Amino acid sequence: MSRVLSTADVEESDRLAYWTDAVCDAYVQLDCAAPAPARDVVGEIRIDTLATLELSRVTATAQRVRRTPSLIARAAEDYFLVSIQTQGVGVVRQDDREAVLHPGDFALYDSTRPYELEFTDKFQQYVLMLPGPTLRSELRNTRGLTARPVRGSRGAGHLTIEMIRTLATTLGELEPTSAAAVAQSVEHIVVAGLSTLGGDGRAPEPELAARREEVKACARARLRDPGLTVSTLAAALHTSVSTLHRAFAGEPYTISEWIWAQRLDGVRGDLCNPALRQRTLTELAFSWGFVDASHFSRAFRARFGCSPRELRAAQS
Repeated sequence: MSRVLSTADVEESDRLAYWTDAVCDAYVQLDCAAPAPARDVVGEIRIDTLATLELSRVTATAQRVRRTPSLIARAAEDYFLVSIQTQGVGVVRQDDREAVLHPGDFALYDSTRPYELEFTDKFQQYVLMLPGPTLRSELRNTRGLTARPVRGSRGAGHLTIEMIRTLATTLGELEPTSAAAVAQSVEHIVVAGLSTLGGDGRAPEPELAARREEVKACARARLRDPGLTVSTLAAALHTSVSTLHRAFAGEPYTISEWIWAQRLDGVRGDLCNPALRQRTLTELAFSWGFVDASHFSRAFRARFGCSPRELRAAQS
């Protein structure tokens, strides 16, 4: 069920303070200001949770929102946020860059560093909030991707916009058993859209890319085996450990980190499956190759920003 934060029933003199509290509640600690002569904000935030993702729709009047160093020091929240413009024009500023977003465009920003959002008139946008470690494990050089517009008129950007719009209108009809899979699909499409921004512009060497996909396919087939290691993978593929490491050179993760991430994603899917609610957290973790419950819990929180228990409770 959606959670709605609205200024509709708030006195005019209290609206800006209420709205500031609302955006802090929905996202991270932020400072909000309204331009003269209004000096207040009229708006609504509608929030839905999908596994470890949070999707919200913001409809509001002109404002400037800032994430300052002092607010970061007060609350060290680690999230990436993706603003997807649907009405009006928005501006995202971070890392000495500025992205001007028109309807259909989106941009990424990082809550661990200062940023600013500006809207000079009425606007509407969707905001997708993802745990920071999750996206860092999928993308190289995330600092180089912030406040850079992805156009929604073509390619992966267009797919992202259409998926978010469809998801927003059908969330209430989504079966709990498919929540984690849909959340993961959204992550992958967002990563694909951001990847179009490029880095150094060089495509990966075809031979290394093919080897990397071969390693991943072999690892996926053995993810539930606690004995899976880089050495056992090399043996299964009849090659050396150094060859496998070379295939992952330049990626945002090592082979071992990728395996851990895939196992954590597997547990996340099981935690969102009502048919598996009778199985304990430890049973689910161990079924995906983990052998230490405490280490699993720490790794899960680091990747998704919440504990396994909190995620399961959120699905109730």
